[in-house]
Amino acid sequence: MTFAKLGLIEPLLRALQTLGYNTPTPVQAQAIPAVLAGRDLMAAAQTGTGKTAGFALPLLQRLTMEGAKVASNSVRALVLVPTRELAEQVHANIQEYAEHLPLSTYAVYGGVSINPQMMKLRRGVDLLVATPGRLLDLYRQNAVKFSQLQALVLDEADRMLDLGFSEELRDIYAALPKRRQTLLFSATFSDPIRLLAGQMLDDPLSVEVSPRNEAASTVKQWVVPVDKKRKPELFSHLLRKQRWKQVLVFAKTRNGVDQLVERLQGQGVNADGIHGDKPQATRQRALDSFKARETQILVATDVAARGLDIEDLPLVVNFDLPIVAEDYIHRIGRTGRAGSTGEAISLVCADEVQLLSAIEMLTRKTLPRHEEPDFVPEHRVPLTDATGQVLKKPKKPKKPKESGGKKSLGRWMDSGDTVAETPAVKPVRKVPVFNTGPRKRKP
Repeated sequence: MTFAKLGLIEPLLRALQTLGYNTPTPVQAQAIPAVLAGRDLMAAAQTGTGKTAGFALPLLQRLTMEGAKVASNSVRALVLVPTRELAEQVHANIQEYAEHLPLSTYAVYGGVSINPQMMKLRRGVDLLVATPGRLLDLYRQNAVKFSQLQALVLDEADRMLDLGFSEELRDIYAALPKRRQTLLFSATFSDPIRLLAGQMLDDPLSVEVSPRNEAASTVKQWVVPVDKKRKPELFSHLLRKQRWKQVLVFAKTRNGVDQLVERLQGQGVNADGIHGDKPQATRQRALDSFKARETQILVATDVAARGLDIEDLPLVVNFDLPIVAEDYIHRIGRTGRAGSTGEAISLVCADEVQLLSAIEMLTRKTLPRHEEPDFVPEHRVPLTDATGQVLKKPKKPKKPKESGGKKSLGRWMDSGDTVAETPAVKPVRKVPVFNTGPRKRKP
């Protein structure tokens, strides 16, 4: 199978040849003909399998072939994405595909001044990539109009709902023309997303090129149990022991990112961090430095779980497990991309056992555990399996009996007493106390 056989025009084929795209991926092979035919599409594929080209190439071709001139402040195709980073990445890819086409493309997102974006939109844009919040701001100020809109793409729609964009999506949906092509692309499809697709798509073709919610087989995954307070120490230990060259680390909170970066920098490690509180320019500099391998460790919240396309990234470390199980797939999907191999290590404490269980149930895989000597946790992480069950805590090894015929029974005996000298005492049965007052709800 070649891209030419999928029906793509020569300018697109020339751009793909320059980029070294020789053979379509499975999602591209199925999506491109359907989008060219004008069908609504709901496509699920693992991250890193070429979803962007799957919708961008046929949309660019349709916009070119139809040849309509875009009016002032108007757009002909709209791609919605959840984060600024993903908007930048998707637009960069689209610019490469459209290099030989007479089309205008642009990306808008929050965290930067809105005025340059309003100025750019005055001339109209054939294909616009946008985050929901900033798009609504522009729409409410009459800076963007949808009367010419032909196609809508929801990229990583499940993440948009996770980030609380449901109201924004509803408002955008109400402003769009009813007659349009709608494409929904994502690595995973939650039940709310399937409900959303039922409301927004018209008789969609469903494409699922990989099992639902399954991580790429090219990523080796395992867990290292550890006490919560010793996670930073364990990470530094593994960094030295394994001689990691480039690592993307995910932490749960912004404070967690800052604290780990500060600790690593104090140890002389070239580390940086990105999260939602940092200005867009600062985040972009950190990403560019990491991609150029000038920064060894990049620590991020889930704002970077999608939208990072780093060539040959060897390792992802989950310093904290994600609250939403699906985010685990997107986190570890930053490595093992485009057929390369990668590793994903999760540092897990006892408090995170329910999160671990949810991940294993989602992926239908029990993650192997590798205990690190000198870091075996005092608070043991209960065993879990892929059925979502949290099993019993592993029993601690029994201490050997003391020799000499004496046996310590703790505070019930003096050190000089022997078992024979002490009469057997029947254990007192505890009688439950029933509270007849109003029942208090647990916090």
